[in-house]
Amino acid sequence: MPNLAKLLRCGLIESSSHIRAESHSQNSSRANIKLTSVLSDIFGVSGRRILEAILNGEKIETDGKMVDWRTKASITDIASAINGRIRRHHRDMLRYHWEYMGYLEKAIEELEKQIDQLLSPYHKEVELLDGIPGVNKTAAATFIAEIGVDMSVFKSAKHLASWAGVSPGIMKVLVKKTSKTTQGNKALKTMAVECVLSTSRQNNRIASHRKRITKRQGKMKGRIASAHLLLTIAYNILKTGEPYHELGSNYLEEKQKNNNELKMIEYLNKKGYTIAPSKQQTAKPVKITT
Repeated sequence: MPNLAKLLRCGLIESSSHIRAESHSQNSSRANIKLTSVLSDIFGVSGRRILEAILNGEKIETDGKMVDWRTKASITDIASAINGRIRRHHRDMLRYHWEYMGYLEKAIEELEKQIDQLLSPYHKEVELLDGIPGVNKTAAATFIAEIGVDMSVFKSAKHLASWAGVSPGIMKVLVKKTSKTTQGNKALKTMAVECVLSTSRQNNRIASHRKRITKRQGKMKGRIASAHLLLTIAYNILKTGEPYHELGSNYLEEKQKNNNELKMIEYLNKKGYTIAPSKQQTAKPVKITT
């Protein structure tokens, strides 16, 4: 799906994030406006009202009309944060960023409409992928754009992981062997890692897998290994058409425990012992007469 992939890779969202960061810089370090210290998003409802007033040279009112009721910061804190030295140069720079932000937001809105139109035949697949922990609508669209919905083009889930660049390869350097992931599909690899990171505060199989690998091998290998797991899950879901089933955060521990028990039984069978499940009998109550 090259058209969908090109739309998702166009970089408008990254440009929007860059302009937001530059606007923060204009507000804080140059104009001495500390909005970011009292507002989590200066492009929210309250932040936009204050920025518009600054651009228009209006007096900043902190009587509750300009600040949204959901804002956690107090009126006094906001008033002290916007008490900066604003010059004409600062207003001009902020206005350039403001107008460019408006242009980007309209372009992103049109882009999302085109993406939704291209994804309309794959509504079922999007819903299936959206059920995976950490995967949202945007991530599902990226997966479908990069790998499609027909998994017969990949020999196995390992082949998909290798193609995405989350499968470790062995590279011989002189005498030593070093593990290094393949280059793969950059857009797919980046999105898979972002989905893994979004499960950090969740309690599921993917989050516990990342924590376990990170504890033994470090953050980077933990992210890549869990991205490998996530793409394996996505592969099986698209191949079978069945929704995601959460196995639990202790799935690997239970599986390892069962494997150890099976190995012990197999070892005893080889030694000539016969292992049979025991029938647990409960003691019957006895009536004591005096």
